[in-house]
Amino acid sequence: MNEPTPLRRAVFFDRDGVVNRSPGSGYVLSVDQFILNEGIAEAVRYLNEERILAIVITSQKGVGKGLMSDADLAAIHCRMRDELARSGAAFDAVFSFTGTPECPHREKPDPEMILSAAKRFSIDRRISWMIGDADRDIEMGRAAGLAGTIRIRGEKSIGVDADYTLDQAMEILDLLKRLL
Repeated sequence: MNEPTPLRRAVFFDRDGVVNRSPGSGYVLSVDQFILNEGIAEAVRYLNEERILAIVITSQKGVGKGLMSDADLAAIHCRMRDELARSGAAFDAVFSFTGTPECPHREKPDPEMILSAAKRFSIDRRISWMIGDADRDIEMGRAAGLAGTIRIRGEKSIGVDADYTLDQAMEILDLLKRLL
């Protein structure tokens, strides 16, 4: 008889405002606008070393609005992967809601992207976390049944409390070491 595969732990990251510098009210539309936040590579590398999945869950409606193409988005994510790789870090996957008719994902705070990732990677949501900078990230993490949520305080107003709130992305590593 085959033993069931044990479920894995994951940390889900919002992209803009957490992984990279926030573009403000607009969108990161090109690779030259993508600036990795200080401390993210170290946090992701820690997760990689601990064999905890690191997954990006991002809304990129600029594609659906015609402000950028799917190829532009792919190039930005390639830049993100390259920058992380230079530090010995890597995200395990990127799930993007683009707002296009063919997009298989649903908009935050719907938990569909987390649920899809959990199914694909055999993730135990009860021991996994969401890191975001917006209420919709926190709401999505809760709706997905995650262990907890972490907010990076930024430009967005706070209407929903997270389990933990940090002032900047470079604080993520220390918190993850305490929590995981």
